Amino acid sequence: MKLIEVTDRQTAKDFLLLPIKLYKNEKHWIRPLDKDVENVFSKEKNKYFRNGELVRWILKDSQNEVIGRVAAFINKKTVDKDNDQPTGAMGFFECINDKDAAFMLFDACKNWLAEKGMEAMDGPINFGDRDKWWGLLVKGFDIDPNYNCNYNFPYYLELFQAYGFKTYFEQITFARKVLDPIHPNLKAKADRIFQNPKYTFRHIKLKEIDKYTEYFKEVYNAAWASHKGVAGLSSQMAKHLMKQMKPIIDERIMWFGFYEDRPISFFIMLPEVNQIFKHLNGKLDWIGKIKFAWHTWRKTNNKMFGMVFGIIPDYQGKGMEGALIERVRKSVQEDFQRYEDFEMNWIGDFNVRMVHVAEQVGGNRAKIHKTMRYLFDRSKPFKRMPFIGGKQSKTETKSM
Repeated sequence: MKLIEVTDRQTAKDFLLLPIKLYKNEKHWIRPLDKDVENVFSKEKNKYFRNGELVRWILKDSQNEVIGRVAAFINKKTVDKDNDQPTGAMGFFECINDKDAAFMLFDACKNWLAEKGMEAMDGPINFGDRDKWWGLLVKGFDIDPNYNCNYNFPYYLELFQAYGFKTYFEQITFARKVLDPIHPNLKAKADRIFQNPKYTFRHIKLKEIDKYTEYFKEVYNAAWASHKGVAGLSSQMAKHLMKQMKPIIDERIMWFGFYEDRPISFFIMLPEVNQIFKHLNGKLDWIGKIKFAWHTWRKTNNKMFGMVFGIIPDYQGKGMEGALIERVRKSVQEDFQRYEDFEMNWIGDFNVRMVHVAEQVGGNRAKIHKTMRYLFDRSKPFKRMPFIGGKQSKTETKSM
């Protein structure tokens, strides 16, 4: 087997196309848009290169066939943030079911990161925002992946664990029917908030998107940037993120909560566009754009997914989560009925309060992704991501 660094157009193409060969018989795998993958590795497109660096490889067998790929990267803003050691990352791992091949890819990442002063690596994660390409799928192989979410073979977990990776935390995807009832406790909490006229709720308006982008940045940085491994959003990054979402935004499912007109919470949901992109074969060229427009017009996608939910700490535990969810419920169940299914994406098992909210919303744990961590010093005790917001639920997975 031969490990080759991606340095030119051909190796970049080999890196991009390997999953098509591996997953050709997997009915639930959806080919990502080529541009979404390529943009991660573009210094012009990916803003994380400003504070980080990346390398990637492909692996070929004796017949010169590509049998694996991987990327290693460092985000200098998060390597030391709340970590016991400098921690880098790896991701975009794809490989045949061969331990030696997988270990060659893992070794390449470990050695490169160690040369950069790292003492651990997380993976498989993204060189970018947490909502994309983050975590190893371990449950939900019979469900189509959401947009920019990892889908992989079940045997990947065995390869990661055999190498020595352990579960740092899990990301849970809760799923439910849109018209199913929510827990009555949320309604009771919501009613208390609604009685106070200082609290108001509004959905985003595209004609005022710049204003809502700043709202998003303000709440996100207060609610999420203090969490381990989460970098804050600059105005530029927030604008870039909103620009990416704008073509698929449905105003009626992206909500903000305010106290005396100050933004204090949001529930960001989007139409699940992978239901459309699965018809495009990875290409958003002029033919792909026509297909996208046609499927959008036909309302092919009948699922919405929760991208991120956040409440400024000062207003947590006061019923705001119930009020925000109740306002969204009224919108999608009464004011208009556009969607059938709903998935709450990327809820960390370490966020006990948010897991509890999701359970009250009525969802079942449809998918689980694991964020794994590998310590280079094998004698060092492994520590899981600390739980926040309360004690761990008895139903949560504790596996390492």
